[in-house]
Amino acid sequence: MDTSTCLKSLLLAIQQYRDCRTAQQAAQLQKQVEEVWGLKCEQLLTSGSALTSECVSMLVELTADPHTEPSLKSSIISLLAQLASDDSTRELLHSSYNLTSTLAAVIHCYSSTPGEPLVLQCLQVLQKLTYNTRVFQSTSCIHQLLEFLMTSVQSLSDDIILPCLGLLANLCRDNPSVQTHIKSLDNVKPFYRTLINFLAHNSLTVVVFTLSILASLTLNEKVGEKLFDAKNIHQTFQLVFNIIVNGDGTLTRKYAVDLLVDLLKNPKIAEHLTRYQHFSACVTQVLGLLHSKDADSAAKVLELVLAMCCVSGLRSQLCDVVFRPAAPKLRAAGRRQGGGLDGGPRTECGLALVQWLTSPVEGAESCSLQVLRLLNKLLEVGQVVSECTLSFVEMLLPVLLGFLKALDPTRGEAVLRKHCQRVTHVTNLLLNILLKDLRVCRSEVHLENMLTEQTQEECLTAVCADALLKTLELMSKLRQQVKDMETSFYRMLQDQRVVTPLSLALTSHHREHVQTALALLLEATPLPDFPSLMLGESIAAHNAYRHREAELSVKRLAVQEVPPPRVNSSMDSSSSSRTVSSLAEKIQSGLELQEQTKDSHVSDIIEVYEQKLAAFESKESRLQDLLEAKALALSQADRLIAQYRLQRAQAEAEAWKLASLLKDAERRREDLQGKLSCQVLEVERSKADMGELLQHNSRLQRDSEEHQALKGAYNALLNRSARLLKELQTAHVLLTKQSDTLKKTHDALHLQAEEEKVKEKETERRNLEETLDIVRKELNKTEQARKDVSIKASSLELQKSQLESKLKLKEEELNKHSAMIAMIHSLSSGKMKSDVNLSL
Repeated sequence: MDTSTCLKSLLLAIQQYRDCRTAQQAAQLQKQVEEVWGLKCEQLLTSGSALTSECVSMLVELTADPHTEPSLKSSIISLLAQLASDDSTRELLHSSYNLTSTLAAVIHCYSSTPGEPLVLQCLQVLQKLTYNTRVFQSTSCIHQLLEFLMTSVQSLSDDIILPCLGLLANLCRDNPSVQTHIKSLDNVKPFYRTLINFLAHNSLTVVVFTLSILASLTLNEKVGEKLFDAKNIHQTFQLVFNIIVNGDGTLTRKYAVDLLVDLLKNPKIAEHLTRYQHFSACVTQVLGLLHSKDADSAAKVLELVLAMCCVSGLRSQLCDVVFRPAAPKLRAAGRRQGGGLDGGPRTECGLALVQWLTSPVEGAESCSLQVLRLLNKLLEVGQVVSECTLSFVEMLLPVLLGFLKALDPTRGEAVLRKHCQRVTHVTNLLLNILLKDLRVCRSEVHLENMLTEQTQEECLTAVCADALLKTLELMSKLRQQVKDMETSFYRMLQDQRVVTPLSLALTSHHREHVQTALALLLEATPLPDFPSLMLGESIAAHNAYRHREAELSVKRLAVQEVPPPRVNSSMDSSSSSRTVSSLAEKIQSGLELQEQTKDSHVSDIIEVYEQKLAAFESKESRLQDLLEAKALALSQADRLIAQYRLQRAQAEAEAWKLASLLKDAERRREDLQGKLSCQVLEVERSKADMGELLQHNSRLQRDSEEHQALKGAYNALLNRSARLLKELQTAHVLLTKQSDTLKKTHDALHLQAEEEKVKEKETERRNLEETLDIVRKELNKTEQARKDVSIKASSLELQKSQLESKLKLKEEELNKHSAMIAMIHSLSSGKMKSDVNLSL
């Protein structure tokens, strides 16, 4: 069954279930959901199909419905999780289908039973959905979700702690609104204590999630300054680097890289990393992960190294690591990777970067762009050029020139866009290399042909225009060193297709693009055939478009601005009273805690903690020794693995050479055999053709006789059709005159009808204006009455307060009188008792 049929069946089952929620309909819908899940069509959402959009919307609605069976919800959530295969589909499910708030509502519905399998499933899908996605705290059910996560993290269930920590790390990262909301909660201090206890957890994943949450919430506060101070930060660096290299899996490595990238945004921590003594060794081990074939791990490693390049004190150390000479066998492998150039020593880390530039692994395209960005950062102007760097550039240059070949435009817009992005980065890198050492590029005479082909792309979008301008800039730098480059450069500047990229760059908000376009414009203006008028019109069109976009954005912002709701004064007073009472309770509880602390045995507690700290220090020293021994063993294993890889690469190269020779011999044999069979077939075909020609000649004679007969019939039909044509022309003239008369009559009637409609509209408008005046008068009267009532209410309120004060005075006087009466009564009763005694 194809995808379209399955989706139609699924949509029908959803509608039937919504109309009649029986067990049979639920089972049928669950079966259809599982069938679609079995197709494993991860790219359904990106297809843009209306049927797919309708199915996903209705599935999300069923998930949000509290009356849907839990088993059916679980199947639907599994299908939606399968659809969230990449960043674009996750963003689509989050923004267009509101899946995040829906799953948060499901968790809130089952919050009383956090061990429910459906809750765990929702947490895992939310962790996948919210990675690198900002979720605002104003989103539906997010407050309840945050409270549930913080409560669950403080529980003792290990099954629910891990997904809760991962989801909290996603929600807190680069999200000030969520961070502010969490900090404003009353239970934030116990939550911090729980997180700090998790730093000693056995699972590295739990430790990474905890550090990520603490870095997001407390990095710029006192708690964060204590956690990440100068004493602890080096241990944190060692821990994070060990997790990246020896982590529990790709997920742990991904979050560890994100944590270190976030820490580097803090200037103090970045300064501490520049002074970290094991930085070079740690970066070497991290870059060793590039030798694997995992594109996701390689992308995260490159993201980390790019973040390190943004720290000025780390760039020179990174250059030493990346461009460090490798072993002699690695140099030979580097010569084979570099297209046969013998350029001296090669680099092991640099060789891994070059391999990712041309890797056929799925998902390696983003890694290739990241490698180009990294090399641009490392080879920026101002860095000292060493012999190792020049050797690496000699290996890199043939690979870069291979990317400048023209691409077939029929392969699609997406492929062309990626190609142009790569060309932009490659030309940037070549310009950096050119500014470093001109000798490297002077020998590459065939570069002109590649650049000329690249400038002939017809799709001039913003990405392609940027690639074209960078290519022209590179041609401008090389026109004196490469033969015929100057002629090609000036010919390209006079091409009308250069107008669009030049106008885009001149009106860009990027300073570098404007400067490049101005430099090219100075070169192109004196040329006789430069299309200056077209350039001016294009610039004016871009400016008008941006002005229009600015006006529309201002209007959209004006529409989106909504005044805050007014709050009743009684609610304000009640809330203020509650706030005052809560502050009083907090102050009282704080005083009680201080008194309890004074009475406790502080010295005993300090001794216990000192013993624990000593034990932890001894454990740490033992673990450090073990880690050093393991690092030594790993380095030896890495060397053996590298030697094995090189030997295998040599064997594969020889096998490929023998296989190519064998293929050439088989191809020549097949060619000769094909030629022989073709000659035999030609002889047979010639005999068959002679017989067919004879038969064809006889058929032509018969056709000639038939043609003569048909020719006579044709002449007769032609005469008769001429007579009919004249009669039809006469009838057409008469009908045309009648049509003109009817059209004039219709226009006159149409004008009369419009005048009557205008009169009716005018009458209606006058009636509406009179009604509006009446309504305004009534509204003014109502407003005046409301003001009178409010004045009366305020006066009554004043009288009420006065009467209350008088009543209090009367009550005090009454209390005094009652006291006096009681006293008189007591005195009188005492006197009567004494009289009775005397009488007795």
